[in-house]
Amino acid sequence: MTKQQKITLSASRDIPFNKLMLSQSNVRHVKAGVSIEELAEDIARRTLLSSITVRPVLDDSGGETGMYTIPAGGRRFRALELLVKQKRMNKTALVPCIVRTDGLAEEDSLAENVQRAPLHPLDQFRAFQAMREKGRTEEEIAAAFFVAASVVKQRLKLAAVAPSLHDAYAEEEMTLDQLMAFTVNPDHARQEQVWEALQRHYSRQPYEIRRMLTEGAVRASDKRAQFVGLDNYVEAGGEILRDLFQQDDGGWLQDASLLDVMVTEKLAEEAAVIRAEGWKWVEVDIDFPYGHTFGMRRIHGEAEPMSDVEAADYQALKAEYDAIEADHAEVDELPDEVDARLGEIETAMEALQDRPIRFEAEDLALAGAFVSIDSSGRLRVERGHVRAEDEPVEQSEETGDTDAEAPIVEDADDFASSTTEDEEEEDGLKPLSDRLVMELTAHRTLALRNALAQDPQVAYLAALHAMTLRLFYRYGLDSCVEIEPRNAAFGSQVPGLGDMAYAQAIDQRHETWARNLPKASEDLWEALTEFDSCSREALFAHCVAMSVNAVHDPYQRRPRAIVHADVLAGTVGLDMAKTGWVVTGDSYLGRVTKARILEAVHEAKGADAADRIAGLKKPEMVTAAEDLLAGTGWLPDPLRTPSLPEEDAPEIELVDEANRTDDDP
Repeated sequence: MTKQQKITLSASRDIPFNKLMLSQSNVRHVKAGVSIEELAEDIARRTLLSSITVRPVLDDSGGETGMYTIPAGGRRFRALELLVKQKRMNKTALVPCIVRTDGLAEEDSLAENVQRAPLHPLDQFRAFQAMREKGRTEEEIAAAFFVAASVVKQRLKLAAVAPSLHDAYAEEEMTLDQLMAFTVNPDHARQEQVWEALQRHYSRQPYEIRRMLTEGAVRASDKRAQFVGLDNYVEAGGEILRDLFQQDDGGWLQDASLLDVMVTEKLAEEAAVIRAEGWKWVEVDIDFPYGHTFGMRRIHGEAEPMSDVEAADYQALKAEYDAIEADHAEVDELPDEVDARLGEIETAMEALQDRPIRFEAEDLALAGAFVSIDSSGRLRVERGHVRAEDEPVEQSEETGDTDAEAPIVEDADDFASSTTEDEEEEDGLKPLSDRLVMELTAHRTLALRNALAQDPQVAYLAALHAMTLRLFYRYGLDSCVEIEPRNAAFGSQVPGLGDMAYAQAIDQRHETWARNLPKASEDLWEALTEFDSCSREALFAHCVAMSVNAVHDPYQRRPRAIVHADVLAGTVGLDMAKTGWVVTGDSYLGRVTKARILEAVHEAKGADAADRIAGLKKPEMVTAAEDLLAGTGWLPDPLRTPSLPEEDAPEIELVDEANRTDDDP
């Protein structure tokens, strides 16, 4: 039996730094990711932790010259060299080295790099945690390893996950992305419960883990959370879960009931301030359905004028602004301090221009206000709305009768005159009989129709006048043109409708027109005649737009109207995706069958994407589909705009009936 030879390790020796030099046999030539400065600082902090492998330089006779080359450890040598150049280390300082004589130098270099086992991420997490438990701060740990403090926080967050999940990660039963997802909830029991539930799932995507761990929580971006304030919520004892590994919009508020109580209390406080202004009524809610003010007259108060002091301040700010702009008119880019000053001036001028609105006492006694929260979490106060039942009853100056439309007489024979033509004439002038007036005005009406038909501009103005009266004034009876736009209302069954950009644009446009139109309806005609053509066209378009009703109502089917809505949408080029509508669980996915969800994903992302989520349960499928459809612009059928037919519409020939002959078809 052959005796096994024992291994003899290479000798170690402390060699002066100035006796070392780099070897051309080092296999590491790519320097990407190599930071000499950071390693030098680490050596200065902790000294050299690993010996350098060297080989003696031999002369022609094979004897050692006293110099040594470094085939493995070049990065450490360069770090030491930097410390010598910085005079932080003597050039004769002893360096611990392993002296190799056997084999090839290239073999030493390759073996040292290939045989090196990288540290498992979990070991790094636990090492950071151990340092933290021994009193090191996150900033101190970050400085020691030349990483950002946020990186240390992430590693500590990963180290705080349940030990059983660490074991699963170490055994490669879980990916790092999955482990990161578990950090959103620090409850170990809940983490283990979710991991157990995922064992029965077809998919274990990180977004599903986050959804399950934050179920029942409220997003910090929710308008209720923004209204109350996250700091106030935490001060009241609420907890916020955060995700350090991806954008979480501020995290998740865990105590939804506490949040609702705080919202209710703060809204009540704000409503008390509004109620103290003297309004007849104040309604309070987190949100009101879009169109809740339809049918109500709006009273617009007057902005309080600036005081003499405020006006002087405004003029001084404007003069300074103009002077700065003039001084820098030729400069392509303003200096930072100048740009900052201009911003300060603009803010101050806007604050002075934002005048408080004053309402008359009789308006306050008649109207009310709605108090709610807008989509960004700010207080929304809608003042000056008058309910129909609170409107004062206007009476005729002559008869005292209430102002109401007179019935239309279809047949003159049914009209009962207060006098008869056979009645004996009395001396002097008498009022014309009602029958005679009716007959005369019938002639005038037809003549007026004929004249108006030959003057498109006046006809356009008359139609605009009639529609504006109906949409902006309580008593819209000041026009003989019987055109009445119907403004379709939307009930509370459409949540979030008022927060959409297009709804807010309509409301803002209507509010702007209401402020710029005369207060008295009898002054409207004169005002419209003074408008320029662009203003009249814009108001006309708004009035017509307010009468559009393309709602598919199951209780009032209007198939031809819906078809025309498609034509109108195609003509104006309506694209609901570009207007801001986004497919979400609330808007669509959570309210349709799984087959519809898969259909949407298939259309937007292809068959493979649909197949990947086909085995999920409905809640998980909704969440997955939301992520897949984000940014695709996918729309359900009722929101799609059909393409217009390519063929041209047939020309319509107007026939002059007066000159028509028997030979004409």
